[in-house]
Amino acid sequence: MATMIFVNLPVKDLNRSVEFFTKLGYTFNAEFTDENATCMVISDTIYVMLLVEPFFKTFTNKEIVDTSKTVEVSICLSADSRAHVDEMLAKALAAGAVEPKEPQDMGFMYGRDFEDLDGHAWSFMYMEPSANEQPQAVADSTAA
Repeated sequence: MATMIFVNLPVKDLNRSVEFFTKLGYTFNAEFTDENATCMVISDTIYVMLLVEPFFKTFTNKEIVDTSKTVEVSICLSADSRAHVDEMLAKALAAGAVEPKEPQDMGFMYGRDFEDLDGHAWSFMYMEPSANEQPQAVADSTAA
């Protein structure tokens, strides 16, 4: 079985967050949705639980970070192409996101960042497939 990831994020207004991420093309699992939380489906193995802040606080004794001053996590998702990176950022910006810095173009890798309505840091990144390949001799030696 593939490892699954469930990222839990506190949000101030659940309906507003659902509206925002719907504009980016994401769907939500109604089975795990109520007035306190929703399950955003990124892929078959990646889910983001958007939890209203009072409910999120029931899972921790720590303070929720002030995302206008602090980054608690940076979520980076892969994209199929440079155009896909730009397309996703255009959707995020049109839905009210902020792009905090210039795109990063390293030739073989291209990425852009945005902050969602609650200030959470997200990125979309495209990497040339050849940049992720190991030379065959190295791959063979690590398999032994």
